[in-house]
Amino acid sequence: MFTLLVIIIILGLTFDLINGFHDSANSIATVVSTKVLTPFQAVVWAALFNFVAFWIFDLKVANFVAKTVHADSINLYVIFAGLIAAIAWNLLTWWFGIPSSSSHTLIGGFAGAAVAHAHSFSVINQKVIFDIVKFIVLAPFIGMFIAFIITVLIVNLCRKANPYHADKWFRRLQLVSSAAFSLGHGGSDSQKVIGIITAAMVVYGAWCIQHGHPIPDWAHIQEIVDAHGKSTYGHVPQWIPITCYICIACGTMMGGWRIVKTMGTKITKVTPLEGVAAETAGAITLYGVSQGLGIPVSTTHTIAGSIMGVGMTKRLSAVRWGISINLLWAWILTIPVSGLFAALVYYIIKLISPAF
Repeated sequence: MFTLLVIIIILGLTFDLINGFHDSANSIATVVSTKVLTPFQAVVWAALFNFVAFWIFDLKVANFVAKTVHADSINLYVIFAGLIAAIAWNLLTWWFGIPSSSSHTLIGGFAGAAVAHAHSFSVINQKVIFDIVKFIVLAPFIGMFIAFIITVLIVNLCRKANPYHADKWFRRLQLVSSAAFSLGHGGSDSQKVIGIITAAMVVYGAWCIQHGHPIPDWAHIQEIVDAHGKSTYGHVPQWIPITCYICIACGTMMGGWRIVKTMGTKITKVTPLEGVAAETAGAITLYGVSQGLGIPVSTTHTIAGSIMGVGMTKRLSAVRWGISINLLWAWILTIPVSGLFAALVYYIIKLISPAF
């Protein structure tokens, strides 16, 4: 079991790395498409603020993800199968340049493997899944609405400004807005893997207790129940979050250029002014939902909706709705496809593993 735990930790960090380059487009697409930064400068800038998020955000999202399924239905094989499915879906969508949600593919894989293990959908924490599904729908529209309002306000406030000077200022402001969105991306997305690794540690600790084995200090995590009966994980070893933040920052520096093209140019043409509005709207949505409510909202859905919102301020036809509908289908399919693939991986492991 110890070997499997180590493999799961390595797979989790690998997923975090892939998440970084898969979702780097979310942070850098607009700042690259407006030529405010070169591609290399953009990924370094985004990676820096992905990592800085370590000192800013708490672990609300990590706790939320760890409770996607009921604790008594989780074992290390469930977590292993979920990670394999999530990594496969991320690589597939990256290859085809589809900006799907890394958050939702991880949650879908985790839930699908648990259902396969328990042979029942009752193992899924319905409230957690309902909140996640709810924000699959709401996040793009929240980002779209905020971006639309911000763009309209900026246009009206700056209508008498010198176009040359205004453009220069918005190019500078886009550095700030892209940094803010990268902070939200790092603070939200790296926590999914923190939650999964934490769950694996807790499962391994329970197995050690059951079989009379000592729990290594680096793998010991305590579950704390508050006065309202709500549980959370405390005393999470510091190496887990810091390693996850490093991995997502390194992944961002690798750059997912196939998806950058989709996000930066195919939805709508973005100017520096609109880049500021889209990234600011995306950051507000991420901070409000991920940190305010602790729900793992998708950075992909959020920034895509925000880009659509700035496009709508020009005219509805400025948004390429055909591309947007294709993205919507990818978003809808991510959780069920990841769940089905994770269930298949789990059954294959069950057939070939002597531990079963």
